[in-house]
Amino acid sequence: GLGRLAACFLDSMATLNLPAWGYGLRYRYGLFKQRIAKEGQEEIAEDWLEKFSPWEIVRHDVVYPVRFFGHVEILPDGRRKSAGGEVLNALAYDVPIPGYKTKNAISLRLWDAKASAEDFNLFQFNDGQYESAAQLHSRAQQICAVLYPGDATEEGKLLRLKQQFFLCSASLQDIIFRFKERKSDRVSGKWSEFPSKVAVQMNDTHPTLAIPELMRLLMDEEGLGWDEAWDVTNKTVAYTNHTVLPEALEKWSQSVMRKLLPRQMEIIEEIDKRFREMVISTRKDMEGKLDSMSVLDNSPQKPVVRMANLCVVSAHTVNGVAELHSNILKEELFADYVSIWPKKFQNKTNGITPRRWLRFCNPELSEIVTKWLKTDQWTSNLDLLTGLRKFADDEKLHAEWAAAKLASKKRLAKHVLDATGVTIDPTSLFDIQIKRIHEYKRQLMNILGAVYRYKKLKEMSAEEKQKVTPRTVMVGGKAFATYTNAKRIVKLVNDVGAVVNNDPDVNKYLKVVFIPNYNVSVAEVLIPGSELSQHISTAGMEASGTSNMKFSLNGCVIIGTLDGANVEIREEVGEDNFFLFGAKADQVAGLRKDRENGLFKPDPRFEEAKQYIRSGTFGTYDYTPLLDSLEGNSGFGRGDYFLVGYDFPSYIDAQARVDEAY
Repeated sequence: GLGRLAACFLDSMATLNLPAWGYGLRYRYGLFKQRIAKEGQEEIAEDWLEKFSPWEIVRHDVVYPVRFFGHVEILPDGRRKSAGGEVLNALAYDVPIPGYKTKNAISLRLWDAKASAEDFNLFQFNDGQYESAAQLHSRAQQICAVLYPGDATEEGKLLRLKQQFFLCSASLQDIIFRFKERKSDRVSGKWSEFPSKVAVQMNDTHPTLAIPELMRLLMDEEGLGWDEAWDVTNKTVAYTNHTVLPEALEKWSQSVMRKLLPRQMEIIEEIDKRFREMVISTRKDMEGKLDSMSVLDNSPQKPVVRMANLCVVSAHTVNGVAELHSNILKEELFADYVSIWPKKFQNKTNGITPRRWLRFCNPELSEIVTKWLKTDQWTSNLDLLTGLRKFADDEKLHAEWAAAKLASKKRLAKHVLDATGVTIDPTSLFDIQIKRIHEYKRQLMNILGAVYRYKKLKEMSAEEKQKVTPRTVMVGGKAFATYTNAKRIVKLVNDVGAVVNNDPDVNKYLKVVFIPNYNVSVAEVLIPGSELSQHISTAGMEASGTSNMKFSLNGCVIIGTLDGANVEIREEVGEDNFFLFGAKADQVAGLRKDRENGLFKPDPRFEEAKQYIRSGTFGTYDYTPLLDSLEGNSGFGRGDYFLVGYDFPSYIDAQARVDEAY
C-alpha cells in the first residue's frame, strides 16, 4: 500500500512538473509471489530482476558508505564521530518516471547494498574458507534481499533496522551532496537555506532514522552546532502517519539501536532530553503526560525508542491520510502533542493517478469519457468528469457504458480462468475485495457472508432460485508469511470456493474465487471489471484505503463502513450510490466494552454461518482457532475485537439491498 501510494505520487509529481524524486531500496526478491496449494498460501521469491529490468539505470559513480555498529569517538575539538564497525556501500539505480505529456522525467532512486573488494579475504578464500572469506558480501546481500523480512527473531528485527537505516543514510548523503554541488550556483551556500531547497517527506515511520542521521551528518560531517542542525532538520522533515494500529507503530529496542547505531542513539537521547526539558519549562500542566509523549520509553522491562513520537517531536508537519484518520490522530493518538503544537497537524487525503487507474487500465471506458466530454483533458484534470452529469439520463451513454463494462468483465473472466481454472459468468454480479489480508479489513466477514448465501441457496426450491441475483464473489490479497489467522482466512476462501463452484445445485447462482498473487498488474484487470467492491474494515481502523478510489473511478459501487476515505467518497458520489452498513468509529470502543461485559447478543444468521463451517461442509481443515477469535467476551485472540459479529446483520441486510439494486 505504501509503495503503490508513493508510485502514484511520483506519477502525479512528474505530470505536474514538480522537481521531486523518490528514494527506496532495490529489493531483489520483492515481498513474495503467492501460490495457492492444498495447505493454503505458499510464499516464493519474486523473480522480477531475474531476467534484468529494462527500466533501471545503474549509477556506478553514485556510491555512499553506510556504517553499522562501531563506537563513538570524541575528537580533540570536542566533536563526536562514528568509527569502527562495518561499512557497506550504497549503489544507486535510477528508474525514470515520465510525466504524462510533459518534456521531463523525474527519478526513483533505489539503493543496492554492496561490500567492497577490500572486504573480500583472499587469504581465507584460497585456504578453502569460502563462507567466511565473503562474510561482509553476504551481509550486504541480506539488506536488499526482501521487503519486510520476518521479524519474529532477534536477527529479523536487526535486519529490518539495518534496511531502514541503509535507506535513510544513503538518501540523505545523496541529498546533501546535491545541495553542496549546487552551492556554487548561488551567492551564499548557507545551511540555513537547506530547508528552502530540500523537503524530506517520511512515508510512515520506516524512514524515521532520517531524523538522527540528518542531525549526525550536519553536526559531525558538516560542523554545525546542535541548535543550527536542529533548526535545519526540523524545517526539512515532515511525517505522514499511515496507521493507528498499535502493532504497526514501530518501537525499537534501545539496546539493539545502541549496538547497531551508537551515534544515532546518542542523538535520539539528546532529542528526547531536550523535548522533556522544553515541556517542563513551558508547559508545567503537561508534565504528567511526559511518560507517554517522550521519544524514549524507559520502562525497565523493555526500554524502547518510539518512532512515531520521534517523528512528531522532530517534524515541522504531521499529516493523516483521510479526514476521519487525521481527526483520530488529533483527538486520540497524538492528542497531547496537539495542545503543544496546534498548527503541526493536518490532513492530506490520499489519492491515485488517473493515468494508470482509468486511462491505461480501462481503455473502453476512457474512450467513452473522452467522446462524451469532447476532450481528453480529464486525464490530468479529473474535475472535468463532472461534465458527464448532464448526460446522466442519456440512454445512448448507458448502452455504451454497459458495453464497456461487459468488455472489462470478459477480460477479467479470462484472467480468472487462466489463473485459477474456474469459469465465471460475465453476466453475474462481479463482487470483489482485493487488499492485504488482515483481520481489521474483515475478509472473514465477506466469506462468512458468502457461506450464509450458499446455505440459503441450498435450502431454496428451484423456483425460488430463479429469483436470485447471480453473483461471483472474488477475494484476493497476500497474507504476511507469519500471520497465522490471515493465512487461515486465505485457506477458508479457497475451501469454500472448492465446494460452492463444484456444486451443480447452486453454481449458476454463486461462485467464490480466490484470486492468487494480487499485485498492481492483477488490479489493472480486476478493477475495471468490478461492479461491487467491498471496503468493510472496522470503522476507525483503515487510515484511508486507495483501492476504494480506483474502483469508484471505474464505475463500480462500494459496499462499506464509514471508514478511511470511504467517508469522503460517499460524500462525493452521494449516499444513494453507496451501500453503507456497520458501527461508526466513535461507537467502537463502547461496543468492545459491552462485549467484555457480556452484553453482546449474536444474530442467528451469524451463528448459522459459523456453524456451517464448523460442521465440516467445506472440508476437514480445523477452522476452530480462526472461528474462536469471534467467540468469547475477552482474552487474547478472542472476543471478536474487530466486531465482525456486531456488524454482520447490517452487512447481510446491505448485501440484500445490493442484490435488489442489481
